[in-house]
Amino acid sequence: MTSSLHRLAVTAAGVAFVVIVLGAYVRLSHAGLGCPDWPGCYGQLTWPVESHEVLKANEAFPERPVEQHKAWKEMVHRYLAGSLVLLVAAINILAWRPRNRGAGVRGLAAALLVLILFQAALGMWTVTLKLLPIVVMGHLLGGLATFGMLLWLSWRTRLTGAAAGAHALAPLRSFILAGLAVLVLQIALGGWTSANYAALACPDLPTCHGQWLPEVNMADAFTLWREIGVDYEGGVLDLPARTAIHLTHRVGAVVAFLLLGWLAIRLLRSWPVRREGLVLLTLLVTQVTLGLLNVALYLPLPNAVAHNGVAALRLGYMLWLTYRSGGRRVIRHG
Repeated sequence: MTSSLHRLAVTAAGVAFVVIVLGAYVRLSHAGLGCPDWPGCYGQLTWPVESHEVLKANEAFPERPVEQHKAWKEMVHRYLAGSLVLLVAAINILAWRPRNRGAGVRGLAAALLVLILFQAALGMWTVTLKLLPIVVMGHLLGGLATFGMLLWLSWRTRLTGAAAGAHALAPLRSFILAGLAVLVLQIALGGWTSANYAALACPDLPTCHGQWLPEVNMADAFTLWREIGVDYEGGVLDLPARTAIHLTHRVGAVVAFLLLGWLAIRLLRSWPVRREGLVLLTLLVTQVTLGLLNVALYLPLPNAVAHNGVAALRLGYMLWLTYRSGGRRVIRHG
């Protein structure tokens, strides 16, 4: 029978994925400051709905009048993220039960708890620092790290032995790790692109503003820490700086496509892991297609959210390949 710890880790990983996708939806629909305070919304546990509540909220926050279509998105995301905190706390309670002594998961569970609490702080700073780009990007990466660690915990607590095909992945471990590193860097670039509202800085393909080498401002583009107190909603960088961010993300996409595409082909050529190669190639092609459509269709919301979701799935799958290529065996828990 599947252990309770394993079931809880799988559930939490699923919730973490939904939180990531919903967070992308909130950010891309410009609802990140739908509630100008934290942890409540205009001083309420939910959000202002009745006319007298809206009037009171507008008086308290005259610089940001209530927009209900933004406020409810932000609060739903906060409550779902809060449920994830509770799930991680429950994981720690189970992991530290006497029967799980020596199971090798306590350190991972504790690290998850620290990370999820830091994520909550990043969520607060995202609002109080008014979408400061480095905080927004850090919040995204923290969410993905939480998702990845929960997946790793779920694999670590499976009741079966090492998965079939692990021997075929072992010789490719160095390439899998390189692919994982490039993917993480590319996701960070994507987060920086989104946090600085640079997704449409180059509105054409394959050139940018009809040029192969448009004007760029690399210095301002990658200045990580900026002034506190400024409202960063909509972005504050000039076009050359946003263009630099966008083009860097494009170059990263090409590098990731070549490396992961080569890895997928290598897997396809090995019968024991042929299915893994097909899944990786499918995720890769889907992600690149969504990225191209973001530009060609001027960032339609469903497409942009899907781009974030597939990035999380790709990260999860690369972690799965990393786990298996290490020849790890799972341990029985209660």
